[in-house]
Amino acid sequence: AARIFEIMRQCEVSVILISQASSEHSLCLAIANKSVNAAINALNTNLKFEIENGQINKVTADTGCAILAAVGDGMVGSPGVAGKFFETLAKANINIRAIAQGASERNISAVINSKDINKALQAAHSGFYLSDQVISVGLIGPGGIGSTFLDQVEEARAAIKAKYHVDICVRGIMNSKQMLLSDDALSGNWRDNFANHSIEPDMDTFTAHLQSGDVPHAVIIDCTASTALSKQYLSFFNQGFNVITPNKHANAGDIEYHNQIKATARKNGNHYLYEATVCAGLPVINTLQDLIKTGDEIITIEGVVSGTLSFIFNELGKGRIFSDIVKDAKELGYTEPDPREDLSGQDVARKLVCLSREIGYNVSLSDISVTNLVPEELRNCSIEEFMTRLPQFDDRIMGMANEAAAKGEKLTYAGKIHADGTVSVAIQSVAQSHPLARLNGTDNIIIFQTKRYDATRPMIIQGPGAGAAVTAAGIFADLLRLTSYLY
Repeated sequence: AARIFEIMRQCEVSVILISQASSEHSLCLAIANKSVNAAINALNTNLKFEIENGQINKVTADTGCAILAAVGDGMVGSPGVAGKFFETLAKANINIRAIAQGASERNISAVINSKDINKALQAAHSGFYLSDQVISVGLIGPGGIGSTFLDQVEEARAAIKAKYHVDICVRGIMNSKQMLLSDDALSGNWRDNFANHSIEPDMDTFTAHLQSGDVPHAVIIDCTASTALSKQYLSFFNQGFNVITPNKHANAGDIEYHNQIKATARKNGNHYLYEATVCAGLPVINTLQDLIKTGDEIITIEGVVSGTLSFIFNELGKGRIFSDIVKDAKELGYTEPDPREDLSGQDVARKLVCLSREIGYNVSLSDISVTNLVPEELRNCSIEEFMTRLPQFDDRIMGMANEAAAKGEKLTYAGKIHADGTVSVAIQSVAQSHPLARLNGTDNIIIFQTKRYDATRPMIIQGPGAGAAVTAAGIFADLLRLTSYLY
């Protein structure tokens, strides 16, 4: 080492940083790029004998590096400063090439790739609360839920920035026909910006823009119901993105893919948040995860998890005709454009698959017994024909409703994860005192029976389980939760 420093002195090269591992197998020097050629030539000339005889393997230079330093008197004797510094860089997916710290403890320096320097500087400033905690947001699917989410962010972000120092920077909005790329898509009227300043959609361009600049963290929010887009989550995680979504297809679809995206997110240090996949904005997923993490044993989960079907069966309990209720639900916007998507029970089944997999059961849609409310004769016709002919098939449902009423009970359409791991989705007749019978409007309810919350006093979560506002609020909560994980 002494010879190397003497060679640097003789060729008048200033050494900015020195880093050497305790193994003494390598020595790293940081110098200005303008001095690289002179330093390499001097070292190769003066160390020729050692290189030829294998005492020194080689002398190399990497000119694509930069030095990030944390400096301050407050670092002296303060445990955890170095850990916070390196953790902040790691969370921003920034690789550290070399480290140096003086004995005075007033400076910690890290050599990183020069292309990451702005992002690293922003991450370090945010990590030590010297600037706002910035997150780059790309939203795909600005429909009912997506547009409501953007409105909620637009309304609240100034207050969030002032109170929590979190800067939510929406840099991209995309649907199947167009995309808006901007440094701040919410500046001005985002709907006008999206309508008048959009370009042809391209996923590679979209993701590249979200990660450009000096923003250390980026998230893609999928507000679509697209199976195809959910298949891109693996690619998003491999590119360093976090993902937030109410889209159930990734969690309820192919179980190998589901396990793969979760494993990839963990491996890459990304976050995958999906509270709004079950019961909109109700805290169902996080509650279940917390029960499991704290060692509770899940025995059964039962509930009404479709706002549409909750409304239909609540109205049935008032004596109304089934086909009339379906027509009203469609007109009120409670159903999908084709109400059969709700009446088939598949949406309920997907939500139960999501919950089952959180517990650890390897359940797929094909494993679930589902009661389909769509008459077999109407499953393949047009929407118009379905709505016209549905009254012809009221007798079956109305007969069940009348029978339940005669016994002082109420019909519900509920899903249940049983103690043995099996899952069912079916019509149930329950006593008026049962929690499932005490719903109003589009309310959802989840009943957790666990080792701690037994059958006599189960944990119950109840509230609005459908609607753009509450679903968007669940996504918004996930976004704020993500910022707390990243900084």
